[in-house]
Amino acid sequence: MEGLGYFFNGILGFLDFTSLWDILWATLLGIVVGMLPGLTATLGVALLTTLTFGLPSDEAILILVCMYVGAIYGGSRSAILLNIPGTPANAATALDGNPLARQGEGGKAMGIATAGSVMGSFIGMIMLATIAPLLAEAALRFQSFEFFWLAVFGVVISGRLTALTDPLKGWIAGFLGLLVAMVGQEAIYSYPRFAYGDTNLAGGFGLLPVLVGLFGFAEVLSVMQQPLAAVIKTSADSVIPKVREVLQYWKTIIRSGVVGTLMGLIPGVGEDMGAWASYALARGASKEKEKYGKGSVEGLMAAEAGNNAAVPGAIIPVLTLAVPGSAPAAVLLAAMFIHGIRPGPLIMITNPSFVYEVTAMVFLASAAILLYGLLLTKPLLLVLRVPPSRLMPIILVLCTVGSFAIASRLFDVWVMLGFGVLGFILRMYGFPMAPLILGVVLGPILDSNLRRGLVLSEGSLVPFLTRPISLALWLGIVLTVLLGIPPVQRLLGRIFRRRSRDGTTGASS
Repeated sequence: MEGLGYFFNGILGFLDFTSLWDILWATLLGIVVGMLPGLTATLGVALLTTLTFGLPSDEAILILVCMYVGAIYGGSRSAILLNIPGTPANAATALDGNPLARQGEGGKAMGIATAGSVMGSFIGMIMLATIAPLLAEAALRFQSFEFFWLAVFGVVISGRLTALTDPLKGWIAGFLGLLVAMVGQEAIYSYPRFAYGDTNLAGGFGLLPVLVGLFGFAEVLSVMQQPLAAVIKTSADSVIPKVREVLQYWKTIIRSGVVGTLMGLIPGVGEDMGAWASYALARGASKEKEKYGKGSVEGLMAAEAGNNAAVPGAIIPVLTLAVPGSAPAAVLLAAMFIHGIRPGPLIMITNPSFVYEVTAMVFLASAAILLYGLLLTKPLLLVLRVPPSRLMPIILVLCTVGSFAIASRLFDVWVMLGFGVLGFILRMYGFPMAPLILGVVLGPILDSNLRRGLVLSEGSLVPFLTRPISLALWLGIVLTVLLGIPPVQRLLGRIFRRRSRDGTTGASS
């Protein structure tokens, strides 16, 4: 009941003119960023973080959460109408959304996507308010040994799930991020590492310039490499769905909302895996499997409920463990530190109302996407007519100004440009960005807890391997790595095929 009181107080606290204005413009900007192919939620949150660090903490976090929720939802517009996912989280949306649009039901598809997104966000919001306090309480049992393995687990599982066809690339990207995080003064004795006498390097690479470079400037370079895109002309019919069309899939909505939230909880996995997992489970349980990929309303609903539920899901570990569940959540975590908020296991002791204030932010952002989704879809489609080549100079200016404004250091601009080139090259060769970002974020956690744990154990590695939670985490890491090795996969495949043949033979005899 105390949490419910905090939640309603949070909503009431955001009902003043300034907060409502922030909710409306930030969510609308998020939808626009999500709609435009190539501009991701991570880019939007990173750019806004650089422009809002002078605001009060509650106002800044509200703006960033609205941008985050709006961008994940906005990507469904271009996925449905153009078969081009606005963000990676909307790739599953295109499978059934675009066939519906080609059948002349683009407006219906966008209405269904809006309903699924809002209800998925609401389910995730409920789980955020329920799980976060419990997880924070459980995390109080964590010591340095567990936090070290949690950081390694986040990088390994993120690398595995964001590069399913070649996990090695995901792991390389993740550990490259850890290497980047080692540059600068270490946390215990402030000894400069990999600085080579340079005072700028002794301060380390700022997280936000790195993120803005990897997602902002790298995107500018990617668009410059591509042929000049033609102007897009789109249209849509009525976008208000029938209540019966939505409610008949209530089981799918609830299942997708829960699955999306749980996928968001896994460090570094994020909204795209929330959408794909929800879509796969919905198809497996559906009585209309033949419609999937050809214009299934149920499939579209599952994908959008899953990716939007993953947003509050990804925020849960941010608040309780200071470990991001996705790339945009990593930027949100950095913004919280910039604004003096210290997420982690002690959040429910030092600032118990904040978890419920963030829940209220997700609720208000979801209400805003419902408003925009049902009333302003047709005007918003005009945004898709803006050629990416016109947007890129603006993005580059924002990247430069934002990187410089954080600490007024020209060095941060060079960091942004350097990591933009690095991100562009890695993208060309198929390396995922999410593990790299997670490595940068979790690097200080891994380093400081490893060293602190060795101090507590007087140099012994035994507690790292034998404490119950540590044991479970490192066994999970070993299992994840083994399952990503092709010879092991082939061996397991042969074993399962042999057992299935033996079972079939035994049943026939």
